[in-house]
Order: sequence, then structure tokens, then C-alpha cells
Amino acid sequence: MQQQEIKIAYIGGGSRGWAWNLMSDLAVEPDLCGTVKLYDIDMEAAKHNEIIGNRLKGREDVKGNFTYEAVSTLKDALTGCDFVVLSILPGTFDEMESDVHAPEKYGIYQSVGDTVGPGGIIRALRTLPYYIEFAEAIKEYCPEAWVINYTNPMTMCVQMMYKVFPEIKCFGCCHEVFGTQKVIAAMVQKEMGVEKVDRHEIKVNVQGINHFTWLNEMSYKGIDLMPMYAKYAKEYAETGFTDGKDDNWMNNSFSSANMVKFDLFNRYGVAAAAGDRHLAEFCPPWYLKNPESVKSWKFGLTTVAYRKEQLKERLAKSARLVSGEEKMALSTSGEEGVMQMKALKGMTTLITNVNIPNYGQIPNLPLGSVVETNAVFSHNSVKPVFAGAIDPAVQALILPHCQNQRMTVEAVATKDLKLAYLAFCNDPLMTASCRDARVLFDEMINNTKKYLGHFGL
Repeated sequence: MQQQEIKIAYIGGGSRGWAWNLMSDLAVEPDLCGTVKLYDIDMEAAKHNEIIGNRLKGREDVKGNFTYEAVSTLKDALTGCDFVVLSILPGTFDEMESDVHAPEKYGIYQSVGDTVGPGGIIRALRTLPYYIEFAEAIKEYCPEAWVINYTNPMTMCVQMMYKVFPEIKCFGCCHEVFGTQKVIAAMVQKEMGVEKVDRHEIKVNVQGINHFTWLNEMSYKGIDLMPMYAKYAKEYAETGFTDGKDDNWMNNSFSSANMVKFDLFNRYGVAAAAGDRHLAEFCPPWYLKNPESVKSWKFGLTTVAYRKEQLKERLAKSARLVSGEEKMALSTSGEEGVMQMKALKGMTTLITNVNIPNYGQIPNLPLGSVVETNAVFSHNSVKPVFAGAIDPAVQALILPHCQNQRMTVEAVATKDLKLAYLAFCNDPLMTASCRDARVLFDEMINNTKKYLGHFGL
């Protein structure tokens, strides 16, 4: 098959994580070639990624032929592109440190702090003004391009894109459901004696919102797995169960023993399908009462100090890759962005979970709110799969977040910090008194003030 040429604009091209994943996935893909324009407010970082990406050309193990170019304007990045990939860090880890840790003075603990909770709301206030700019630029320079968002808070980023440019072709991608499929695959291997089960063989019906997704159907080769999952949720409720590859939860802030998943299943009879760190933040502080409680549920609080150490390692690796001291190891990342691009170019058909507005695929969640379900990718088309009504008890957990997220988007769109404060107070993790909530909000806003010029601060 002749390679199909595509043009990609990577916004946030200075990223040392997602950008390298994309480079690797494009390099091992034999059916695509083309150009990747890298745009980032840190031009030096984008230039480094240009060097790293172009070092792949000519290698014997590289199948996809791509040229990387760092550009200085959104116009240069977007004009003529087929796909726009959005992956930005709003602010720095210093601002995220405030998001995550400032609420701890009031007994409010967050295991991630980038989607919901006090930290998620403040992060959104930094992030969404950029998304207004991105949506306006896409409307002007590449209105027919497909836009793939990886930035958190995922739901609100995608919601803002559609608010600014209703005709935009945008969807949000998240790998949290993939992790749950891997856990289920490990159960199938253990229970049925199958040597190796790929997570793609676990068929699921996805319902919910990003990082708070639920599965009311799961199967393997036509076998209903819900009874097996119910058995494991009961059997491993006190000890936890992992896929055997990601079980070092005590030393890895991103790992867990899936005890939160099992507890939620035992409460509701529906399988929560995201990492325990994310799931815990959408609930009242059942799992996040204090660090000791978190430890008892066998997951971790992802400290920003941990993230800063990771950044140092990535910066050091970037320097080695730029100088040629280190050679980029190539493998598939596990993300599906390149597969989605192929499907949208008509080269294949793909069914996977994505975040798009609710057109009725979940009839008992608000229409227009961004929800996460499966969708069918085909030539120039993303069509949501009808996921059905979500369980009423689970719906009661999700609805406040849908309302809060839409309120936060509206607060940014109208530059209304009073409305943002109401969303801040309405979050289920906000257990502080009204007086303390006001003090905390003002402190967190002040800590990120230099990124809130959109509000006139």
C-alpha cells in the first residue's frame, strides 16, 4: 500500500511526554507519511523536538516518513493541516503545586488535581482561555481539520472548543478505560486459563464523563464477563487485584490495587472504569479523607514534587536525544491517536472511547455536555455509539459534575470569577466551611494570578 500523506499541527509541541509518544507511533506506522508542525510557547522546547523527530528519518527501524518543523505562530502551525493535536501544560508545576496542595490545609486531599476538585477548577481557569484562542484560530485557518485533545481537564477543554466554534470536529482522547480493560483481561487469564488476552479483546460499553467512566457491559469472545467481575469485586474487595504489570502502588503514584473500582462496583453494580486516583476525586471524600485512608485503599496521592522529579528526568533525556547521545527507542505507545487518524482518512474503521458532546448517546445526562462513550471512526466521521441510560444511582454521582463543568466553562467564557467560585464551592470534595472556602479560593487564584489575565487580573 502506498503511504498516505497527512499534515499534523501539534500544539504544545514542546511536550516531553505526549509528543514523543506521537513521534514513536508515527515512526512505526507503515501506511502514513507527512509533516508535523510543532507550536509551543516555549520555542526552544519545540526546536528540540524538531531535532529529535527529524533524527528518526533514515533509520532502518522507521516505517513512517515524517518531517518535523517548529513554527512560531498558530497560523503557521494550523494552515493546511489535516489534524490538530492539543497537549499543553497550563502554567507550570509551581501553579499545579498550589492546585493540589493548598487545599490540604483545610483537610481536602486530591490524588491528581487536574480534572475536578478545587485543583481541577483552578486549572480550568488557567487552561480554558487558551482553548478559546485555539478554537478561534482553528476556525480561521483549518476549519475542516480534526482536532484531537489530550489536555486536562479534558471535558471542559472539549466543551469550550464547541462553545467557541460549534462546527468544530473535535474529540478528547483518554487511556483510562484501556487500563480497566487490561485489569479485566488479567481476570480472564486467571479465571479461564487463557495464556494471553489483549485488552482489545475485552468488549465494553462505555458510559460517563472523562475520568469517571463506567462499564455496564463487558465481554470476551461473546462471553458475558459481568458475573466474573462481580465475583472478583467481592473476593478482592479487601486486598485488591492488578493486571500483574502495574501492581507496585506503594512506590508508583500512578498505580493502584483497584480497590476503589471494586468498592464502587459493590455499591452500584456497575464497573467504574478509570484509575482509582481519578475515580476517588469524583466522589465525596470516601477514599480521600486523609493520607492514611488513601493508603488503606491502596492508591497514592500524586504529589507535585514527584512530577517535578519526573520533569527533570525528561529534560535530561531531551538533552541526550537532541545531542544524539541517546537514540529514541521505538514502540507503540498504547495511545490510539494514529489509529484514529488512519480511520478518519478512510484507511480503516475503528471503534474506541472518546469525549464528544452528548447528542443523546447517554439520554439521561444533559444534552450538549461532553460525555465519554464509544464511537465509530470512519472516513471523515466520528459517530457516537448509543450507550443507553446510565444507572440512576451512578447518574446522581455524575450530574453534579456535568453541571459544575458547564458552569466553569461559562465562567471563563463570560470572565466571571464569581461564577467560578460557585463551581469551586459545589465540588463534592469541597468540605471546608463557606468562610474557609472563600479564603482558599482567593489564595489559589492569587497563586496562579499571572496566568489569569483573561479575567483582568
